[in-house]
Amino acid sequence: MTPIALTPLFRIKAIVTAPPQLVGAVPHGFTRRVMVVSGGHFEGERLSGQVLPGGADVVLERPDGGLHLDVRLVLETTQGELVYMTYNGRRNGPTPEIMRKIVNREPIPVGADYFRVVVQFETAAPRLAWLNDKVAIGTGTREPDGPVYDVWEVA
Repeated sequence: MTPIALTPLFRIKAIVTAPPQLVGAVPHGFTRRVMVVSGGHFEGERLSGQVLPGGADVVLERPDGGLHLDVRLVLETTQGELVYMTYNGRRNGPTPEIMRKIVNREPIPVGADYFRVVVQFETAAPRLAWLNDKVAIGTGTREPDGPVYDVWEVA
């Protein structure tokens, strides 16, 4: 097997305070909701800046309560460079009570759920061109005003 190494990339906080747009039960048996990202910030040794308003956090809630995540954000570094960040992931809890709290955006203890994402980037910034060929992974937690992820570059 080829070994994998993880290098910390950044911690990102997305601000999601608007009420979700509830699309409802879609044909493949899930409930879809869309949350508009109004801003945020990210910070790491090689990459820091702000999350620009206008991104979307799109969630499919399975009948068993598990969540499929599909998120699109635009980041602006402290140097003014733009980075398009996308991630997909899963969030679920070990009990119906934890899942109810997750869906209702209620607090749960850190680590009480499984909250993982796979991240990719696109940028035209020459200094950050290395991001175009990287995959990253992240672990998440949820604060009242939006998610927080620790993101690692996969080498």
